Amino acid sequence: MQIRQPLSWCMGPMFVALLAAPLSAANKVNIEKDIAYLGPDRQEKGDLYRPATQANGERFPAVLIIHGGGWSGGDKGAGREINIGTNLALNGYVGLSINYVLAAKDHPTWPQNLYDCKTAVRWLRKNAQRLSLDPGHIGVIGGSAGGHLAAMVAMTGPEAGLDPPGPYAECSCRVQAAVDLYGPADLMCWPERGAPSMLPASRAAKPELCRMASPTTYADKRNPPLLILHGTADKTVPVEQSQMLAEALKKAGAAYELILVAGAPHSFHLQPTQRDLRPIVLGFFNRYLKPSVAGKAKGS
Repeated sequence: MQIRQPLSWCMGPMFVALLAAPLSAANKVNIEKDIAYLGPDRQEKGDLYRPATQANGERFPAVLIIHGGGWSGGDKGAGREINIGTNLALNGYVGLSINYVLAAKDHPTWPQNLYDCKTAVRWLRKNAQRLSLDPGHIGVIGGSAGGHLAAMVAMTGPEAGLDPPGPYAECSCRVQAAVDLYGPADLMCWPERGAPSMLPASRAAKPELCRMASPTTYADKRNPPLLILHGTADKTVPVEQSQMLAEALKKAGAAYELILVAGAPHSFHLQPTQRDLRPIVLGFFNRYLKPSVAGKAKGS
């Protein structure tokens, strides 16, 4: 395991005070439900989390939130996604939690599910002025299958051939930072009995398809910084998946950080009983999506 770019700079007193804000502070977060980010012809929508107050002329960084559920279930309004979206808005971010196309029996969804996630990034840029966003500072976070998709959003550029043809094709799908919570990373090493439901064929039948859908395939020193968190007691996604991703990023010379959460099972949010992860996750985003805040924290 290699730890890069320590997070000690993120713990200034103002940052700690913000972390202490209660999640129930509804007056501090504005939530807009069921936004048609994919267009009116799609049933999948997004929920927008925004800070309730804004300084004159202030522009917020944004973070796309991708739910888990084995690529075939889950919802943008689940507990983990509410926890992440609320914490982001309380700390000066706009969060967009999305539903994306889900796989069903005899209905694979790859790569449309990734296309939906990348379209959400484009939607944020397209609406940057209305939402007071900084289009140059957009991140992504996801858990489990959402962690896999978050890593894919971050690690695949146009050269991978996995950018959607539209809508909002005039806007970039690129993100500047990503957080992968216990997501599958190398589908070539995924248990055959648990073949990803999003794929139209098994690894044995179409190994190249599994390789194309694996974040490890795209490890490159040009990738945006990636924070990986995984519980050591995870019985759903083997912790080795995150370790393989970290090793691939290390070999490529990419900026990454792997943190193993001792005793944590699968599917935790930013405040599991084992450890408060808000200083780590918000500190990571502050460094890469709020450069001025990071600079102040370093000197505090």
